Amino acid sequence: MKREPSIVAPLILALTGVVVVFWLVAIGLGIGVIQGEVDELFDSAQREATERLLALIVDDLNQRDQADFPSVPTLNTATSREYLTYQVRDRDGNVVLRSHDASPKPFDAPLARGFHDNDRQRIYTEATADGTLFMQVADRFANRREAVRESAVTLLLPLIVLIPASIFAIWFIVGRALKPIEVLRREIATKDSGNMAAVDEGRLPKEIKPIARSVNLLLGRLRSALEAEREFSANSAHELRTPIAGALAQVERLAEELPDNAARTRARQIENSLVNLGRLAEKLLQLSRAEAGIGASDTVTDLRQVLEMIVGDYQRDSRTNGRLSYTATIGATLLRSADMDAFGIVMRNLIENALLHGDQDLPVRISLDEVGTIRIVNGGAAIEEVDLAVLKKRFRRGSTGALGSGLGLAISDRIVSQMGGTLELLSPASGETSGFEARVSLPA
Repeated sequence: MKREPSIVAPLILALTGVVVVFWLVAIGLGIGVIQGEVDELFDSAQREATERLLALIVDDLNQRDQADFPSVPTLNTATSREYLTYQVRDRDGNVVLRSHDASPKPFDAPLARGFHDNDRQRIYTEATADGTLFMQVADRFANRREAVRESAVTLLLPLIVLIPASIFAIWFIVGRALKPIEVLRREIATKDSGNMAAVDEGRLPKEIKPIARSVNLLLGRLRSALEAEREFSANSAHELRTPIAGALAQVERLAEELPDNAARTRARQIENSLVNLGRLAEKLLQLSRAEAGIGASDTVTDLRQVLEMIVGDYQRDSRTNGRLSYTATIGATLLRSADMDAFGIVMRNLIENALLHGDQDLPVRISLDEVGTIRIVNGGAAIEEVDLAVLKKRFRRGSTGALGSGLGLAISDRIVSQMGGTLELLSPASGETSGFEARVSLPA
């Protein structure tokens, strides 16, 4: 399943990436500064060490016999690694004294005061006042690189904590900042033709108040349009019922009075047309009530009694020819928070649909199981799945020659959804190879 794009994830990645990049840039700049400071510090220490060592060694050599001068041994016998090594050289460049780690060969540096670099070392040279002795102290570049490297590692280590901490902090902050948008989204998601209440703007930040205001304006226009549509449908259906009933009565009387000829046949055709028009007016009235949101109720009602009363009315109707059967599981209940009249509209539409469009030689079976699921099954050829998908839409009918307006299933589906339930259409019926099944499930 493809994941929906999110605002939070790109924000977390982008902001964390920016923080890491800035941190790395700061480390790079810091390493450059550290490199300069380390070189300055090491040069200063190297110069001071050279000056002090030269003074001490000259004083020591002055106390020795000049004849032994060339054979003076190394003075430093330390076994540990030396960071600074030195050599004392005469004016001819010969090494007359050196530290433990210093090479016996003369350093690759001229006998001149100041710093000199070779491939591996930085060497500082200092001379006595008479120019007979030269002290050269060498510092390996590896020592300086090690100091800079350890400083860089010390600066990089906080990234191990900084990255997850940044992700969590950004997620928390962005989540709190986007919470009003989520609240607005949830409120908008609840809006349909049964809930057109304005979105509360009071608690929203000023950045998204214009969105809520625009949504409220749209809801207001939509509410007005739907109310006008419902009012027109309800008024039209209501106003048509009385004249249609009067005209139908007159046509029935006229048909009875006319002799059995073409005029009487025409009167019967007019009678059928008026009956269909009356049914359409009744469906439009039901549709306007369904659109008004009559399905939901805060009162728990025993809908099983309503179902059995409606089934009994149809069973007593001679026009059903005894085709209707009803069974209920022992102990089955149907206590639901739903409007009784709305539930009655649903059941009458579904039963009427089964009686009209099912095979007239096969029974219509209505059942109620222990979990409160109502099944209305009629015989007939199976309907393709494509046709089932459109049967719940207004004025859509399957391939049938029976009379109808194409509104019964649309009205039933609308009311059932208002009750929080589902209306499933199955063909063939469950457990069979043919027929049609309407299954109503309402939440307890």
